[in-house]
Amino acid sequence: MLEKQKTMRSNMSEGPLLSKMIMFALPLMATGLLQVLYNASDMIIVGNFSDAGSFAVGAVGACGALINLIVNAFMGLAIGAGIITAQSVGARRHDEVSKIVHTALFSSVICGIAVGVFGFIACKPLLMRMNIPDELLGEATLYMKAYFVGVPAMMVYNFLAATLRSSGDSKRPLIFLSISGIMNVGLNIVMVLGFGMGAMGVGIATSFAQYASAIMILVYMVRYDGVCKISLKDVRIHKDKLFGIIKNGVPASIQSVVFSLSNVLIQSTINSYGPIVVSGNAAAGNIEGFVYVAMNALYQTTMTFTGQNVGAGKIKRVKRIVVLSVIMVSIVGLALGGLCVIFGEPLLSIYEPGSSAEQEAIRQAGILRLRIVGTLYFLCGIMEILSGTMRGMGKSLLPMGVSIVGTCVFRIAWIYTVCPIAPTNITLLLLAYPVTWFITILGHLCCLVFAYRRMARARSVSFA
Repeated sequence: MLEKQKTMRSNMSEGPLLSKMIMFALPLMATGLLQVLYNASDMIIVGNFSDAGSFAVGAVGACGALINLIVNAFMGLAIGAGIITAQSVGARRHDEVSKIVHTALFSSVICGIAVGVFGFIACKPLLMRMNIPDELLGEATLYMKAYFVGVPAMMVYNFLAATLRSSGDSKRPLIFLSISGIMNVGLNIVMVLGFGMGAMGVGIATSFAQYASAIMILVYMVRYDGVCKISLKDVRIHKDKLFGIIKNGVPASIQSVVFSLSNVLIQSTINSYGPIVVSGNAAAGNIEGFVYVAMNALYQTTMTFTGQNVGAGKIKRVKRIVVLSVIMVSIVGLALGGLCVIFGEPLLSIYEPGSSAEQEAIRQAGILRLRIVGTLYFLCGIMEILSGTMRGMGKSLLPMGVSIVGTCVFRIAWIYTVCPIAPTNITLLLLAYPVTWFITILGHLCCLVFAYRRMARARSVSFA
């Protein structure tokens, strides 16, 4: 029975690493870049064609940190599903992979409904607690309500895509996202230009696109003849697999929530500078998103390759995986971050066209952020690579603990100790990003060396 199944699109535990990692990462990069591009289209279209103009851009952008905080509370479970899938594939336990996939699907539906309902109901009071300027509150609330309608589908897509990628297939998720993304852009135009719906219109378009991507990946995996094949009659919770997903996913969720919480805190502080600074930072943050997803593709690659090699018992290859990943993410981060700084003015003009004093002030606020955050964004990539390596090894508690201290605790301390030195100078606030990335890198590096040595000794592998 297993012989007729396609075991893997790419054997990650044998042969050369660099070429296989690049080939696996490229579709992931394209997937992430497309996702950000479609999200950017939300802001570009409302900024250029909505009656609310730049305030609509600020409304959509100011929601990002809060949306991530709520969604990431459960999205880490998708990471957990991907980790145990990669380890089972590496160990050739294909029956176990099937149980993981069916458990992941069931879990994604439950999590998606819970998150969607909570976000829809709680968005306005949460936005008010974030000090959203009154000019942006109405548009931001409508956008979030429309966005959270699509969260159940987003959960299904991300859980299933995580298992599919961990089996070695990073191309199919790219195809599905490309199709749904084109739908998203088209619906953005229809909603904003055709119906004049502003921020709420792009939220509705995003939800439609999320359901399209979820349906496509589900249909594909039902028809799939491989280890990740779904049989709808077999969709249920396998307790041991759910425990594995929770064991690896909950620490990832907590880390993501803590990371998002620190970003919410920074965003709340940015909001106190007024709508012009909020809009400029929202546009710059969206541009930075292109750099982040390119680096995040290497994080997912590192985690998957590490998981499969640990599952196959090939611990020595983990060292080479992390070294190659750090080199690649540094190159990608420095190159793309530098381009964002060099071409910051024309890029920001796409979001904020025109030459009025207000639009120029918004662009200048965005350029300041790009110069501080974009230049050093590669540090965030290195931080994620080290975290992803430990997750692939099955050590999820270590990166969680380091991230809580490195991102949340130190950022809170920075905001309440350093920022008051010059309360009107946003530069001090933005420096919290690279400073805490560097601190977290040091913590992750120490924990990774400790975890690797412990695993190497347990399996009689020399660290040298």
